[in-house]
Amino acid sequence: MLSSAAALPDGLFEHPVSCVLLALDVRPMRVFFGRASFFTFLFFLTAPTILFAAEKISWTLSVHDSLTAPNQPATIEATLTQKGRLTETGLGGEPIELLIAGKVVATAMTDGNGRAFLSYTPKAKEAVPFTVRVGATSSVAVVEAGANLSVWEYRTPMIAVEMAALMEDAEGRRPMPDAAEVLEKLTRFYYNAFYVVTQDKTMATYDQVNAQSRQWLKDHKFPVGHILVLPSDPAAFGAKLDEMHAAGWDTLKIGVGRTKAFAEAFLQRRLDAVMVPKPAKGEAPRKAKVAKEWKDVRKKM
Repeated sequence: MLSSAAALPDGLFEHPVSCVLLALDVRPMRVFFGRASFFTFLFFLTAPTILFAAEKISWTLSVHDSLTAPNQPATIEATLTQKGRLTETGLGGEPIELLIAGKVVATAMTDGNGRAFLSYTPKAKEAVPFTVRVGATSSVAVVEAGANLSVWEYRTPMIAVEMAALMEDAEGRRPMPDAAEVLEKLTRFYYNAFYVVTQDKTMATYDQVNAQSRQWLKDHKFPVGHILVLPSDPAAFGAKLDEMHAAGWDTLKIGVGRTKAFAEAFLQRRLDAVMVPKPAKGEAPRKAKVAKEWKDVRKKM
């Protein structure tokens, strides 16, 4: 039995060592390639999931009605949001265009919250339908939204109408009898009309409430007016009344509504309120006027 490397011929000892070292080098390489293959497999396995998530991303552009007077600039606020499977965020740095009668009249970029402010100055009293859309250079899919610009004289009297007072039931399947006809007569020569809608955020977005209200009014032949969507907070309309009066719209002095909170918003500011239809006993504030049905509303004003 050989007891040392010295007993071997020159060079004979080196080959087995080289072979052993080679074997040791190969094994980590096999582990490396094995891991690479494993991660490659995982990549292709998860790729459909990644693509699926990307396909679920959508963009929403929302806008609401705006109000101004002739020859006064109106600021129209549009909001662009990106919605994924779990989050919804404003999308900044995107071009937004304002179109009136099919022509681009203003452009702006969205800020970090996804908001763009577009300015337009109308020349005459009218209701101006408008559209906002993402510009041609935007990185998102083409989306658009529409609303109305109400151009009213400051001196013209205004009437606020609670949408709930126009509907026979909470589902809004049928309008109250005579409501459209009475409002048409009131707005033809005298009043400008505000339609006040309460938004339930658990049921629909601001944009959806605005679009649904506009379509419902159109379907049931109500006169064109300014749609005001407010949160379901009893104090929300009172705060809006104060804001409008401070902005010069102080001819808004009467409201026709169904709920106690709506009537109280006017009465607390020493303005007139008419409730229709006749509420349950104890639901009408002390100074509110009550009309049993819409054909009696004009007598109470």
